[in-house]
Amino acid sequence: MPKKVLIISYYWPPSGGIGVLRCLKIAKYLRQFGWEPIVYTAKDAHYPGHEEGNFKDIPAGMTVLKQPIIEPYSFYKLFTGKAPAANVNNDLVAATDAGSLKHKISVFIRSNFFIPDARALWIKPSVRFLVQWLKENPVDAIFSDGPPHTNTMIACRVKQATGLPWVADFQDPWTQVDYYQRLILTPWADQKHHRLEQEALRTADRTVIVSETWRRDLASIGGKKISVIPWGFDEDDFRGLNFAPDWKFTLTHPGLIGDDRNPEQLFAAMAELASQVPGFKDLFCLQLIGQIDQSVRNSIVHFRVESMVRIAKQVKRADALRAGCNSQVLLLLLNKADNAKGRIPGKLFEYLAARRPVICLGPPGSDVDNILRQTGAGDAVAHSDLEGIKARLLTYFRSYQSEGIIPSQTTDQIYQYTNQLLTGKIAALLDEVTAERA
Repeated sequence: MPKKVLIISYYWPPSGGIGVLRCLKIAKYLRQFGWEPIVYTAKDAHYPGHEEGNFKDIPAGMTVLKQPIIEPYSFYKLFTGKAPAANVNNDLVAATDAGSLKHKISVFIRSNFFIPDARALWIKPSVRFLVQWLKENPVDAIFSDGPPHTNTMIACRVKQATGLPWVADFQDPWTQVDYYQRLILTPWADQKHHRLEQEALRTADRTVIVSETWRRDLASIGGKKISVIPWGFDEDDFRGLNFAPDWKFTLTHPGLIGDDRNPEQLFAAMAELASQVPGFKDLFCLQLIGQIDQSVRNSIVHFRVESMVRIAKQVKRADALRAGCNSQVLLLLLNKADNAKGRIPGKLFEYLAARRPVICLGPPGSDVDNILRQTGAGDAVAHSDLEGIKARLLTYFRSYQSEGIIPSQTTDQIYQYTNQLLTGKIAALLDEVTAERA
């Protein structure tokens, strides 16, 4: 008989975006490793986007528990007149009207009265529900995924009440993450964040984080028994997506681009190459699919590269994957932040599965740079390195001119990053913590 694990995740279908995929793909493959997933999630949550296609990955007959949640985003919209960028990575702090007084007041309230995050009001009712439910429906372990770190604190409290083994997963760090610095925190609130974080690190039987750099960062503040299990890609999502390249030299980025990832030097490089290299202006196209911060749009105008940029609205995930597979080159943007060396965006692994060359704007020597070089998919160049960006664009452009298709150098080392294999590593950790309890 399979063992049972309670997965606590705010993000669950019909949620769209990248944040939902971590727990969804784990749940999809856990049965292959002797574990039956039971998901606890929010009822009628205010997700920033919906993706009906995600329902196909939910295992047949799997138990999904849902409880109502009170979220402040509707009040934010009433107060400011705008919907927030309520995604897993930037919460309210990266809204496009970040300079407005109403926005600053909203961020102050969120920062100091909703700890650890905007879903904090879900913690106490969730713990009450789950502790009672578990009395009649025993499981063998708990797995939580944060952010939002409301998930982390629900799991922590349930662990304390029941003694069940707990694996705490972090897609992003807590107080060490870049956008934590953008919160408007009182000393009291900052201390509470750190106190809760330390409580979670002490209570968890195992901690999981997505990059080696962030593992070292977490260990430096007291994290113990930390495993690195990155994001991955699901081979099922790429079946039938054959490379049918655009006729232009397309450089594609699907997904949100905030002001902290504005590729200004890329636009500068495009402008210079357009004036220096015959044919570049007519044959090159930067394709941006999804929500684009106003600062990015302003930079496009500032560098006068509008004719070389195609901006498309957010599309279904399957269409975004297809666009990536059909692009000549893919663009990956890391945050301009102190801890960017450890950030590995989930889309990196989908880029690897697409087997297209990748230009990454971010720190050389970062975890992303190491993965790109290891798999032959590309490398990273600093956001500020205009000449380095120009050199990469020109190399790919010359290849495009001579071949018509930019060849991929991606190797089969990408298969160490399949969701199926990585879920096996999660299952091994669950086996360890349950064996220790026995």
